[in-house]
Amino acid sequence: MGFGDLKSPAGLQLLNDYLADKSYIEGYVPSQADVAVFEAVAGPPPADLCHALRWYNHIKSYEKEKASLPGVKKSLGKYGPATVEDTTGSGTADAKDDDDIDLFGSDEEEESEEAKRLREERLAQYESKKAKKPAVVAKSSILLDVKPWDDETDMAKLEECVRSIQADGLVWGSSKLVPVGYGIKKLQIQCVVEDDKVGTDMLEEQITAFEDYVQSMDVAAFNKI
Repeated sequence: MGFGDLKSPAGLQLLNDYLADKSYIEGYVPSQADVAVFEAVAGPPPADLCHALRWYNHIKSYEKEKASLPGVKKSLGKYGPATVEDTTGSGTADAKDDDDIDLFGSDEEEESEEAKRLREERLAQYESKKAKKPAVVAKSSILLDVKPWDDETDMAKLEECVRSIQADGLVWGSSKLVPVGYGIKKLQIQCVVEDDKVGTDMLEEQITAFEDYVQSMDVAAFNKI
């Protein structure tokens, strides 16, 4: 019985295979058996040995409670597959030596550095994804009322003047003439704007600049898209 040399790839592979259908070295709760085997492992098993690595990280979480875990710690050769020869030697001296070495804390700094490295990698990946993600452009749909001076104003020309206003983030839409009384009609025209680039003040300033045709401009409706 045993795992062989748990500091060797072969020993770790045996441990991984042994734990493929087990949560612990013995029984259904962490015990001194897990402590004994844990202390024989030099550090975290490689990622491809997923069962051994899962067990290692779980038992490491009991670092402060290891002395209170149930059971009696036996020599390493008393644990593991029955078909594997115990190469750890007779165990009293080895067990004593193992007791003198607290491997629960031996790789604390290494683990801390590894955790820091993983955290930095994940943060870098997150920032990279965030940078690649297109920024959401805030847009608004605006309905404008453009009023002429009188019923003799050329409304086709008035609309042509309004649509001649071009700007980055401005798209003109549909339009219609709406009667306002006394034979006068106002131009009601839709536009979509990018909020950071085009505002209603700018639209009003440029539209009313066509003073031969435009008396005033009002915002009839304003909706965020």
